[in-house]
Amino acid sequence: MRKNFKVASIFAALVLLWLASGLFSEPEAPVPNLADAMAAMSESTLPVVFVEEIRSEPRNKRRLFRGKTVSKQTASVSAEISGRVVSRPVERGARVVEGQVLCEISIDDRLAMVTEALATVYEAQIEYDGALALQSDGLLAEAQLAKLAARLESAKANLLRRELDLSRTKVTAPFSGVIETQPLVVGDLARVGDVCATLINLDPILVEVSVSERDVDALRVGGFAHARTSTGQYLEGTITFVGSQSDEVTRTYLAEITIQNPAYEIRAGLTVVVDLPGEVVKAHRVSPSLFTLNDVGALGLRTIDQENRVEFYPVSILEDSSDGAWVTGLPERTRLITIGHEFVAEGQIVDVRAAAAEETRLPN
Repeated sequence: MRKNFKVASIFAALVLLWLASGLFSEPEAPVPNLADAMAAMSESTLPVVFVEEIRSEPRNKRRLFRGKTVSKQTASVSAEISGRVVSRPVERGARVVEGQVLCEISIDDRLAMVTEALATVYEAQIEYDGALALQSDGLLAEAQLAKLAARLESAKANLLRRELDLSRTKVTAPFSGVIETQPLVVGDLARVGDVCATLINLDPILVEVSVSERDVDALRVGGFAHARTSTGQYLEGTITFVGSQSDEVTRTYLAEITIQNPAYEIRAGLTVVVDLPGEVVKAHRVSPSLFTLNDVGALGLRTIDQENRVEFYPVSILEDSSDGAWVTGLPERTRLITIGHEFVAEGQIVDVRAAAAEETRLPN
């Protein structure tokens, strides 16, 4: 009995040892196929980037300048005769039309002088007409007729002066505009040259900018220009003047942009940023998120050459808008890295994949 128990114990121990060896032994590794092995090698040895091929497009090289709005016309409308101000029909800030009365000066005896001058003309005319009849009958010398003719012309000239003097009692607007100042008030004694009102014309309004000698040749009279005021107003106009003589101090040229302003919504004296068209250049549209810096801090983009090698091109931003940034400095046809540019360096060979449309879509 004891012998059989020993045999059974030894057999059980051998079985346990066999089972334990199966638990701790490593399983046999599966043999991969060739395609899986090549893919694994590629992913493990080369960084993956996604690229999109882009082409350059003609684009105006726009330039930004600071300027200001100025009125088309400004006039200090002055009194041309002396007298007391008796009326001021319009007030400061009012819009007036050409010929509208701005202030009136007392007539005093000016109307009486016109009446007197008119009577003198009437008398001189009668005397001259009678002398003509006598001269035709040979009863009046030629010299006497000439003297009466001169007296008639003098009377007419005096009448014209008196009528002009009377008309000057009404100070009128020389052009349509808005009244900015009114130094004279009712009751003031106006003298010749005293300003009755300052009148400005804001339609059209002008934008004046100073352009450097490097940029002035790119401007053309008749070209379009855009501007934005310090108050946020967006303006569109036409270049109507480009100076031919530079400022002696700043060495810049004056350019004027004319903008229609029928409602007088644009005020004079506003600071504006003007966007003027320049020369046409080749540019690429890219997403601003793709910009990166090289080792020396230059702004640029990473691209791929024909050998799948990473290149870096410094670029200049031509225009930054809601639909992306337009840049210069890239080859006409460029394989631009759109995903993975942060993890590769210039000169590195990479695994290139075509970027999906949704991965490279620029903002609209």
